[in-house]
Amino acid sequence: MNALSRPRYTAGLRHLHWLVALLVLAAYLFIEQRGLFARGTPERAAMAQAHFWTGLTVLALAVWRVALRMRGTVPPITPALPAWQAVPSKLLHLALYAFILVMPLLGLATAWADDKTLYVPFTQVALPALLAPDKDLAHRLEDLHGTIGEAFYWVIGLHVLAALYHHLVRRDDTLRRML
Repeated sequence: MNALSRPRYTAGLRHLHWLVALLVLAAYLFIEQRGLFARGTPERAAMAQAHFWTGLTVLALAVWRVALRMRGTVPPITPALPAWQAVPSKLLHLALYAFILVMPLLGLATAWADDKTLYVPFTQVALPALLAPDKDLAHRLEDLHGTIGEAFYWVIGLHVLAALYHHLVRRDDTLRRML
């Protein structure tokens, strides 16, 4: 069996995986670059808005991705994982899915609690707020969003290291299934 005939994830799941990865990176870069600009400047606000809408795009794609994943089958890893790796692998993937769903929801809840009017980009259409304004809640949600975000980066790093371990050390097809 050659590398191209081995089972892989569907093209849709592969594309969504890499698109979500790029968008998560973009969201991180937007929020980090925000610090380059003084408070109250249009540039700083633009970075925060780009971070916010990139996060909501991740949420929309994550819902689609979860639906596709639940509908399809996972291609087997060749050679098969030893039992001691199978459970941590599943837990890591569940954590990644949880992060890409929870992080944007926390960001959205933070904006609502902070009484921000959220306009759909390039329109005057405002999203309806589903939370009453509460500055104390907004600060707690923002702190939680940041703390969970830092944990998310560690989990992403672990995911990347695991993929490299499978590719370079174990020499199985784990990484190739997603390429």
